[in-house]
Amino acid sequence: MALWPPRLTHAKALTDIDGLRARYNAQFERLGPALAEVSFTPGQLGPLHGEWARGTKSDPGRVILYFHGGGYVAGSPTTHRVLTGRLVEASGIAAFSLRYRLAPECPFPAAVRDGVDAYRALLASGVAGGSIVLAGDEAGGGLAFAVALALRNGGFQIPGAVAAMSPWADLSLSGQAMLANRRTDTVLDWETLFLAARNYLGKSNPGDAYASPAYASLKGFPPVMVHAGANEILRDDASKLGDRAAEAGVGVSVEIYDGMGHLFQAGANRSEAKASLARLGQFLRARSQAMAA
Repeated sequence: MALWPPRLTHAKALTDIDGLRARYNAQFERLGPALAEVSFTPGQLGPLHGEWARGTKSDPGRVILYFHGGGYVAGSPTTHRVLTGRLVEASGIAAFSLRYRLAPECPFPAAVRDGVDAYRALLASGVAGGSIVLAGDEAGGGLAFAVALALRNGGFQIPGAVAAMSPWADLSLSGQAMLANRRTDTVLDWETLFLAARNYLGKSNPGDAYASPAYASLKGFPPVMVHAGANEILRDDASKLGDRAAEAGVGVSVEIYDGMGHLFQAGANRSEAKASLARLGQFLRARSQAMAA
């Protein structure tokens, strides 16, 4: 049986990207196979590669543009099939999981540019902005907000909604939970996030809104939903996004699940994981517009 969260020891902090990538991939391999009801096929949006995830009841007129987690330095559409598949089933919407460029090979803002270009390719293919919803987990959750910010600032059609699970949205690594939850978060630690942030940002300012949307004005955003665990070190990142949305008058729902850790939705047998995914799925479907036949 797949187990989540992994029981990690923080005694040995990772100091290299190869080690981080190996550990990250091993964590997600523990989740087991993706849902049999969801098919995964290679796909392409313009020059950008990724993977389509489609359920038996997926509405072809709506699209989730999904951004996987991994601290901007690890992960792929393949590692996240379990999560993507569950979200597809919960929402009844097909997802395109983008294989965006990773750091340190391609540092900030490469991932943001890839996300914007993927969205533009969907628009060019005839999908209306209101029929597209952005979603992601961990760094991918922060990226979903950064891409929405770039789309708003660029004058593009805005997506129907933005949703995130345990988003990493403040690369300055500030917030009380970074220290308060260092013993209760069994998945992440400050040192690993620092390594990822340093490699992703290079010489860029961690306060840049496209790197840390927790510092952005979300005025003009579509409705947003953010879920996180009360025991994770990224708890405050979720709260900050909610605060920015509320300040901007954006429809927002931030749900912090008591007793839960980082990306608890990966634990399929947890009632909280099922409840969170059901809520996210309902939100994405309600906020996306079905395209006319």
